[in-house]
Amino acid sequence: MYHLLIQRFKIEYFRRVIAVGYSCVVFGWMTVLSVKQPSSKLDLFGFLSLPISFAPFESLIFTWIIVPQASFVGHLSGIIVGYAIAWGLIHGMTSYWEASMVGWIAVVSAFSLRHSGAYDFDFLEIESITDPSLPCIRFIGDGRTLQISTVPVEGIQIV
Repeated sequence: MYHLLIQRFKIEYFRRVIAVGYSCVVFGWMTVLSVKQPSSKLDLFGFLSLPISFAPFESLIFTWIIVPQASFVGHLSGIIVGYAIAWGLIHGMTSYWEASMVGWIAVVSAFSLRHSGAYDFDFLEIESITDPSLPCIRFIGDGRTLQISTVPVEGIQIV
């Protein structure tokens, strides 16, 4: 989804967004369950009763309000894939896909081990997060001793 937003829609903001987690899978499963059991009701704070089919979107908005750093796009992607699975657009893993996936993992792993040098992925950029104005902390010797470099700040040495 991020690749689509960056490349197709030219939204450069998402180049610096990092999303890691399992919650999009949880949103996907919640969506599958809401489609498979549409007769259930969702009570919101005791005064509003909605069909269970609204649960993924209610959870998405609630998560977005409570945890602003949570990936809205990641959770929305989980909901979209959940609908695709529930409606039968994406079928489960068959023996063919399982064997194909294991084969490709073996080929890629062998290739990676054989060519363990740097490989240039044009779409992947890793930026340095080091700031030369901050002190540098590193382990020396046996790994149990810390050494801290100093940074001059207006004639004063900070250790």
